[in-house]
Amino acid sequence: MATVTESDVIAGVYVVEPVIHGDARGFFIETYRREWFPRGREMVQGNRGDRVAGSVVGLHYHLHQADYWYVPYGRCRVVLHDLRTGSPTDGATQMIDLGAREDGTHDHRGVFIPPGVAHGFAALTDMTITYLVDGYFNSADELGVAWDDPAIDADWGVTDPVLSARDQKNPRRSELDPQFRPHASLRT
Repeated sequence: MATVTESDVIAGVYVVEPVIHGDARGFFIETYRREWFPRGREMVQGNRGDRVAGSVVGLHYHLHQADYWYVPYGRCRVVLHDLRTGSPTDGATQMIDLGAREDGTHDHRGVFIPPGVAHGFAALTDMTITYLVDGYFNSADELGVAWDDPAIDADWGVTDPVLSARDQKNPRRSELDPQFRPHASLRT
């Protein structure tokens, strides 16, 4: 059974360290189980993104959707920032490296991200990320905050990031409209 640990930096974020079953044929791992996450819902959509080294995606957040991220190929630095008003960890930022390690092994960890926690990643190498979500795509619930906001103080691990036009336009945390600030009372 996987080891599932709640973050000691951001409440409601869980890091999964799966058990790897291997033999001469290769390996098998369970990358996700619904029962690993208290208060989580069924995941209803799966997505995949391939990114080149140096790409930065985010920071994005949702008021109603949780994500589960897994990196089967390459390495990325995940950046998380708690935007939930009233959360015991409101304002906390956490960085987690997922995927291939510098020594050539792979950690196969995943991360569960609750609604209201801004999330993004930097491709430290060419990489693939898969993510499961517990809500179908809803453009009204696709929100963002500036990836380079000094109040968030994230170390992305890249020096010359490649960003989308959308991510270049995200407002700073202090500029977020209060109606689009998540509250800790929302489902986590």
